[in-house]
Amino acid sequence: MQKLSVQAPRSVVMIRPHHFSPNPATAADNAFQANDAQRTAAAIAAAAHGEVSRAAQRLEAAGIRVHLFEDEGTATPDSVFPNNWFSTHSGGHVALYPMFSPSRRRERRQDIVEMLKQRYRVQDVIDYSGLEQDGVYLEGTGAMVLDHIERVAYAARSNRTNEVALERFCTHFNFEPVMFDAVDAQGRAIYHTNVLMCIGTDFCLIGLSTIRDAARREEIAGRLAETGRTVIDLDHEQISGFAGNAIELQGRDGRVVALSSRALAALRPDQLVTLERSVALLPLDVPTVELAGGSVRCMLAGIHLAARSPVAG
Repeated sequence: MQKLSVQAPRSVVMIRPHHFSPNPATAADNAFQANDAQRTAAAIAAAAHGEVSRAAQRLEAAGIRVHLFEDEGTATPDSVFPNNWFSTHSGGHVALYPMFSPSRRRERRQDIVEMLKQRYRVQDVIDYSGLEQDGVYLEGTGAMVLDHIERVAYAARSNRTNEVALERFCTHFNFEPVMFDAVDAQGRAIYHTNVLMCIGTDFCLIGLSTIRDAARREEIAGRLAETGRTVIDLDHEQISGFAGNAIELQGRDGRVVALSSRALAALRPDQLVTLERSVALLPLDVPTVELAGGSVRCMLAGIHLAARSPVAG
């Protein structure tokens, strides 16, 4: 039987939006966003609702516990991406994050935090959201890609990833910060680290060519290889297809990698073979959600907490 890994959570939080739309307030620094002039706003919202519903069903069918919350409000167009405003950590820790766009700060929900406390063993909640008043931002596991095994936080510098906030998080949560500059094929800063990098138990998907400094690129590639992981290098086109925006999860029959159908199509056959040596691939069809500039990884907030034992009633 495959050994459980601290890198691969068994449960996730998802938000099912009722009024989804690509957020114009975040488009300036998110080159992954796109518009769809062929469909009405209502049709786009309905399609996203269906995509999230089907994705949650597929994850549950694979043995992954999904805590699915509804977002019926009209003021939170990016609510489908909860991993940006909170994260959970072994030992019973929860972090709440400062968000760059004021339109995204309304996504933080106390009912989700309370669910975590009720269903899982939560010792403390560290709230960094006050840093928003100082113009300091760190958008959760979008801004950081965490190696839970080696305790390293990889982060690409951007409007949404501030070095001061990263250092503070790493001090509190016992991670080593590794920050770098990453750009797309047009030389624009990549807004979130998790679109260029995914760390699993035995592999790492990473767009090494996005790392601007050659020495830093070699250093990071070397560090990942030293962990014993297979490093799968993604090119700019694959990054644009969300091939890096994946997450390893613990399913009923072993570890899986959840990624979008678009991401799966962007990977080469040899890369797929390498991945399938250690995980099963679980593609989810989310093309409408991807209009907002994020994909499957952004949609899933992993729960790295110990579940409470059910109380006999």
